[in-house]
This record gives sequence, structure tokens and C-alpha cells, in this order.
Amino acid sequence: MEQNTLKRIALGSSVLVLALGAISQMQAQSRNPYPDMAALDRYLMPDRNAEIALARSAAPDSISHDAKVLVLGPHGYETAVEGKNGFVCMVERGWMAPFDNPEFWNPKIRGPLCFNPPAARSILPMTYKRTEMVLAGQSKAQIMEGIATFAKKELPALEPGAFTYMLSKEAYLTDRDDHNMAHLMFYTPVMDKAVWGADLPKSPIMLNPQFAREGIDVFLVLTGMWSDGTLAPVNN
Repeated sequence: MEQNTLKRIALGSSVLVLALGAISQMQAQSRNPYPDMAALDRYLMPDRNAEIALARSAAPDSISHDAKVLVLGPHGYETAVEGKNGFVCMVERGWMAPFDNPEFWNPKIRGPLCFNPPAARSILPMTYKRTEMVLAGQSKAQIMEGIATFAKKELPALEPGAFTYMLSKEAYLTDRDDHNMAHLMFYTPVMDKAVWGADLPKSPIMLNPQFAREGIDVFLVLTGMWSDGTLAPVNN
């Protein structure tokens, strides 16, 4: 009888472990509603003109009007409008976020931005590369490995003065609280964020670890102004 009792206890313990494991997995999935890539068409904008307008809204018209404009198609980003001033405007998707961001695969993300010429030459290639790997059906782990190799062997050297405008009222950057903010992004070699006073109370500057794995810091500077010149919230 004692042996049967021990067997029942062991069996019960095994069931409990399995149950707890299943609960833990369900809780993890509930915390991250975007564990995998959604169907491709959910990331695409069917109205090409709407995507062009959204991309241009990232910067003041005096800049975006003569910028090159890219739109996302089923095979990657393609040129919709040729530019004249060296700036490049486009709408990024969630997979340009840091790899540990739970909204990496969020199909609702629409991040309009305009690269200045140095950023278009030295940062935009990473957007092309990540998007290429995503559309090829690679996993997040494969993308992480592939982009690391790309950054070491193929990515052009970071140019001084590289930055982007992200001033669109229509951006959707996260599901959390206010889903948007007007800001500029400055790209630098990895450095102590204290040099910028980033992430300190009431500071308008934040460090975004978007490209930390590639040896690039991204400093977000709140502007308090949308691309149309109207006031934007600056609390962070």
C-alpha cells in the first residue's frame, strides 16, 4: 500500500508540474499578444497613395516634399517617388524595434520617418536588410544573427550627423497608452547616455536600444511640435 501511495504522489506531482508549465506558457503568451509574425497582408497598406502621404508626414513639407519616398510591397521596400534633396521618407513596421520588444511583430505599427542624407546612407540599409529577412520568412533568432553579420561586413560606416525626423501625428508606435510622440532620432556610436543627459527626470532625451547590437546608439529628442507646426505633448 505504501508503494502505491508513493506512486500516486509521484504521478500527482508530475501532473502538477505539467499543469504549472502549461499555465506559465499561457501567461507568457497572454503577456505578449504578438509572439509570431502575422500574415503579410496585415503589414501592408493597400492604398499606395495613403502610404506615401503617411511617409511624408514624418517631416515638415519643406523637407518631405522633395524627399525620396519608399513604400512597402510584398517583396520589400520600393521607390514610389524619386527625391531631389537626399532625404528618404518611409513608414517602418514593428520589426524595426529592438528584438526584445514584445510588439516586434505587431502588425498595427506604422512609424513614418524621414532619414537625412547621412542616415539614408548609413542607417537605412539596416531597414532594407531586416525587411528582406522578415519577408523571407526568417525567425527572429535568424534575423538577429543575420543582421549582426550584415552590420559587421556590409553596413556602411555610421556617418556624423545622421538623424531622422519622426514628427507625424498619424504614427502608431505602440499599443501602450499614448501611441505616438513627436521626436527626432540621432544616431551615434555607443556611448554613456549621461553624455546626452538621457533618461533623467524631465529630460526630453531618451536612449532607444534599437541598434545597440550593431554598435549604434539611438537618442530620441522630443520636439514638442508635429510636422505641421502644431504643438505636440512633451511629457515622458
